[in-house]
Amino acid sequence: MTNKRFKDQTAIITGGADGLGLHIAARLAQEGAQVWIVDRDQELGTAAAERIGCEFEPLDVADETSVVSAFEKIHAEAGQLDVMVNCAGIVGPNGMKIEDVPLSGFDQVQAVNVRGSFLTCREAVRHMRSRDYGRVLLIASIAGKEGNAGMSCYSTSKSAVIGLVKSVGKEYAETGITVNGLAPAVIRTAMVDNMEPAQVAYMTDKIPMKRCGTLDEVAAMACWIVSPEASFNTGFTFDLSGGRAVY
Repeated sequence: MTNKRFKDQTAIITGGADGLGLHIAARLAQEGAQVWIVDRDQELGTAAAERIGCEFEPLDVADETSVVSAFEKIHAEAGQLDVMVNCAGIVGPNGMKIEDVPLSGFDQVQAVNVRGSFLTCREAVRHMRSRDYGRVLLIASIAGKEGNAGMSCYSTSKSAVIGLVKSVGKEYAETGITVNGLAPAVIRTAMVDNMEPAQVAYMTDKIPMKRCGTLDEVAAMACWIVSPEASFNTGFTFDLSGGRAVY
């Protein structure tokens, strides 16, 4: 790929050890960015960073101390932060009605998906303010807009992410920092492979294209959203849903 639209930019990708995060990180690196993969899986993260030629830093998005220290370290070493994409997330209890969901499962999903989005977004903006430029992208889900039966914990968490995007996007709308979301329908990843088959079928059947999205499709759209080209978009959650969402 010859396009170097991220030349001289620094990017942090949370949950970058595999799945959506790894593919987004790889494309950003190909397009010239200095990329830092951050993930709580050190073994997988280190291997991923070596494979695509970027840096790795361990981080648990649900832990405030971990997020603050990792972002400070990366900013100190790189000297700037231009792009932050939060891909870290978990599905949690699925394929079951709310009456069967344990509170511990609900709390765990909110800790990773909601608290993690809040903390990474907050720290990214703090480090972008000095240069009055930045692109923040939080991975939401079509489940956050429409709700998926059998996934009350996940759907709730992704609705919260969309609300966070709307709020923070407005807070920094008069700066050079944009905050957006991306709401994919079901994308074939390891996380999806570990879900209940009936749950995956339920989600795929709702997609008019009758297929899962691909990791390359996610990376292509995500990288446009965090590029300098997307300068008039903020506080918005983009769809990537194969026709499921049409509003």
